[in-house]
Amino acid sequence: MALRAAFAAAVRAPLAERDRWALWAPVGFGAGIGFYFALPFEPAGWTALAPLGALLALAASRGRAGWTVAALAALAVSGGFAAAQLRAASIGPHMLDRPAGGVLTGVVEAVEARVPRPRIVLRDALLDAGAGGARAEAGEGTGEGAEEGPDEGAEDAPLPRALARARVGLLPGAEAPRVGERVALRVRLRPPPPPAAPGAYDFQRAAFFDRLSAVGYAIGAPRVLESPEPGGLSLGLRLARYRADLSNRIRAAVPGAAGTVAAALLTGERGPVPEAALRAMRDSGLAHLLAISGLHMGLVAGIVFFGLRAALALSRGLALRRPIAKWAALGALAFAAAYLLLSGAAVPTQRAFLMTGLVLCAVLAGRRAISMRLVAWAALAILAVRPESLLSASFQMSFAAVAALVAVYEWIAARPAGERTAAAGPARRVARYLAALALTSLVANLATVGFAAFHFNRVACYGLAANMAAVPLTGLWIMPWGVLALALAPFGLEEWALVPMGWGLEALLGIAGEVSAWPGAAAFVASGPAAALPALALSGLWLCLWRGKWRLLGLAPAALAVWASLSEPPPRVWATADGGLFGVRTDDGRLLLSDLSRDRFSAGLWARRGGGLAPAHWREAPEVVACDGIGCAARLDGLTWAFALSGRAFAEDCPRADVLLTAAHLPERCAGPARSLGRVALWRAGGAAIRAEEGRPAVATVAGFRGSRPWSRPPGGAPPP
Repeated sequence: MALRAAFAAAVRAPLAERDRWALWAPVGFGAGIGFYFALPFEPAGWTALAPLGALLALAASRGRAGWTVAALAALAVSGGFAAAQLRAASIGPHMLDRPAGGVLTGVVEAVEARVPRPRIVLRDALLDAGAGGARAEAGEGTGEGAEEGPDEGAEDAPLPRALARARVGLLPGAEAPRVGERVALRVRLRPPPPPAAPGAYDFQRAAFFDRLSAVGYAIGAPRVLESPEPGGLSLGLRLARYRADLSNRIRAAVPGAAGTVAAALLTGERGPVPEAALRAMRDSGLAHLLAISGLHMGLVAGIVFFGLRAALALSRGLALRRPIAKWAALGALAFAAAYLLLSGAAVPTQRAFLMTGLVLCAVLAGRRAISMRLVAWAALAILAVRPESLLSASFQMSFAAVAALVAVYEWIAARPAGERTAAAGPARRVARYLAALALTSLVANLATVGFAAFHFNRVACYGLAANMAAVPLTGLWIMPWGVLALALAPFGLEEWALVPMGWGLEALLGIAGEVSAWPGAAAFVASGPAAALPALALSGLWLCLWRGKWRLLGLAPAALAVWASLSEPPPRVWATADGGLFGVRTDDGRLLLSDLSRDRFSAGLWARRGGGLAPAHWREAPEVVACDGIGCAARLDGLTWAFALSGRAFAEDCPRADVLLTAAHLPERCAGPARSLGRVALWRAGGAAIRAEEGRPAVATVAGFRGSRPWSRPPGGAPPP
């Protein structure tokens, strides 16, 4: 009887909240996108027609409530799946298929003022390794019929090769060309790199959707072939050039780290921000202030809105007879659009503008500005245009924070009016402001902490304290001066506002430095299973989208995700795709590496995903990894791990090792180990992470985790010799 009553209550609960059902449409759409990206293979083209089947089912339901709801749910899921599949198909193959060198010509689309190597992004680029490349460097251009010939350092790749976009690091200290110029420079390029470990951030997938065909570095100074005037550039290039010039002016007006942060806040250029400042902002929980997101877009629009409204209210006639709030909303919307374009219109900034724009449009329409329905439809619009956004940490964290805040303030608004009596007096208003700020920071931190731990393996322990000091400073001092600087920039007068803005940024960096220096400011978290992320997302959605007490059931998936993450130890051993670097995790929190100077990116990633392991050379721990001149061995988790550094080690390692790793070719008769990965196997795997499970090695590979997708094709050419 009790079980039947519980079941009946579980059925009645969602029926009682029928007005919230529509909020789950973006969730179903996102689930379809997630299913597409989770597949280990590219689905057949006809699967994109799945929404048509859902529509037919909807038509056949004939208004019956249960069938209609099921058909709508199927439509949302199949629509997300089809949107992601069509998005990938619309891009098509464009990546460089193997490393290549030659002369690269193209139009400078963006300049990143990094230290010590400035970076440029070229669009409509052409890579030529032969005599045609020499003509390109001389300014004569290249074409499909250009003569090909050997080029120093080039490999046998099909050249000349057209590239959609290429990102190139210039020589240290080199002067970067201006945006819009057509340049030629000798380069070494490679395809965008895949993840350095199974389950790590997939830069290659992100580059595929950004149409970034190659990355590399210059081995010569860029030669300007054509330098058009601003009037001869497209609108996009003119905006990019103005943005680059304004960034330089900002850094000139505000010297030091504060100037680089000012440029990051106003133009979105974060490259020049010093590593020490970035680390302090991350460890103090203030890194979100560096990325132009909903906070910045909301502050910019809010400052303009309330400023215009206050100015218009000075006229009694306008205030009484005209809709000055709507006029101010229009002005704020226009300024926010300009801010979007000036900041480079990155995907997170586009999301922030869409949310802010919907709020301002609600003001224009005389509707409630912020609601969960607004958040839901904003998410659906973004996912429909850029389905791959679902996989990004910025999308997940920004919408998690917004949805949690809206849910909490909806709950507060639903309380009896007597409990929400307006505070009287300045002191109580300040107290209410501080309380609201603390609540906002606490809710946002709780909503995003799981995603931060999953993606970045780092949790800022004092983020609430840091945000309590930094957010008012940003909102009341830094951004108002920033808005004024942007308004004065077309007249060359931005320095008047940038100087006081710099004072606030110095204080902000001081707060970050102070909090990050506190003991235990940043806690490292080992990477958990891939299923933990959707479990966290489901937990947060269940808690935010429902209203009744049964929403508390949403805590269960989060608890399961935390339990799974804590119960699964990090890999014991890592290996790179070329076998040039091996890492061994010790029980005392060290990462023993075969080479401290090689592939530092992979080593740093392994250390972070292992929960903040301390790197050391394995000769520093002979009690864990014993080495001789031809190889090394370790006894961990009941298994013998062997690392053959020379072919002479196979005679000893093959009979006794449970796991054998080597950068050399394995001999045909090495049949002893339970798992062995040699030169070709590691190359095909793209790198590996190995655990010991029930006395046997469990190998996870990058290739196995990613599958065979348009952005993760198997390695081309022949296996390494």
